[in-house]
Amino acid sequence: MKVLAAMSGGVDSAVAAARAVEAGHEVVGVHLALSRMPGTLRTGSRGCCTIEDSNDAWRACDKLGIPFYVWDFSERFAEEVVDDFVSEYAAGRTPNPCMRCNERIKFAALLDRALALGFDAVVTGHYAKVVDDADGNKELHRAADWAKDQSYVLGVLTHEQLKHAFFPLADTPSKAEVRAEAERRGLSVAQKPDSHDICFIPDGDTRGWLAERIDMNPGRIVDHEGNDLGEHPGSEAFTVGQRKGLAISRPAPDGRPRFVLQVRPKENKVVVGPKDLLKVDRLEGIKVSWAGVPIKEVAAGEDFECTVQVRAHADPVAATARIAEDGKLLADLNEALGGVAPGQTMVLYQGTRVLGQATIDAAYSHAWDPSKV
Repeated sequence: MKVLAAMSGGVDSAVAAARAVEAGHEVVGVHLALSRMPGTLRTGSRGCCTIEDSNDAWRACDKLGIPFYVWDFSERFAEEVVDDFVSEYAAGRTPNPCMRCNERIKFAALLDRALALGFDAVVTGHYAKVVDDADGNKELHRAADWAKDQSYVLGVLTHEQLKHAFFPLADTPSKAEVRAEAERRGLSVAQKPDSHDICFIPDGDTRGWLAERIDMNPGRIVDHEGNDLGEHPGSEAFTVGQRKGLAISRPAPDGRPRFVLQVRPKENKVVVGPKDLLKVDRLEGIKVSWAGVPIKEVAAGEDFECTVQVRAHADPVAATARIAEDGKLLADLNEALGGVAPGQTMVLYQGTRVLGQATIDAAYSHAWDPSKV
């Protein structure tokens, strides 16, 4: 195949490209420039897609003997990922920018351009697997190494996108083996640390970053029974499950810590309460998409058994799900989950297979009634 290798500048993408070359494919490397900020530098494991990463990607391609290009996607990234991140927080939701980047940049903008240029597939260093079902349809599955599995952040991929997705690290048993392979191949990124922060907020100060972009207006903090507890600087700076930074002057009657239960930007109100009230057992999702051909129960509007994952490395929880008449995805959880916020993504699985995903629009708990606050 003629394949385009998305080179992040990390060890995973470098080894993925190397394996594609070794398999006999015609490989071209490309690094996505997602920021036009001059002098942007990576600090350890913070951030990604920086000038330093671009140089590392070039060195890897040079070592592999393949062409290397830098494509400027900064404008689209700003609109599709950064602006979306700000608007979601302003609406009281907690977005996942990595999901949006995979959906709208790496497997939409990048893949569209690759196909237009005559490439057959896009190669990435994601730990996930694409397999064919009995009818030849593509399915997305977890990687062999569950500790590094990234199928969650790829849950937004469609059937058409899966046809052109190539994940050479799918069956690799561990990240340690990838690093060892990079050493053997003489790749300079063999011991480079993984990035773990939001790439456009490399210092990790999400609240401070948002405060520069959203007009923060003081409002009230109330508890789960409606009691007024004080003032907050702006509801947009809070997220469900947050404990620190509440600045409440008096302790709870039982002396236990309080956590953010709800953020209500329309009322400019933050609702707090004890940790046990963070548990939810029903999720409603919007913007539903299916990773491959949907299972038959989806079209029929019937209940189906699955597991639900709400964070990249969270344990999946058994659930019963269905598509409602209004198109929303409803999931009743067999086990309550804590700290689930609107804006997060729920990804549905059956075994190792990714069925699809939805953006959480609402999360419910039988333990308390938010309508009374």
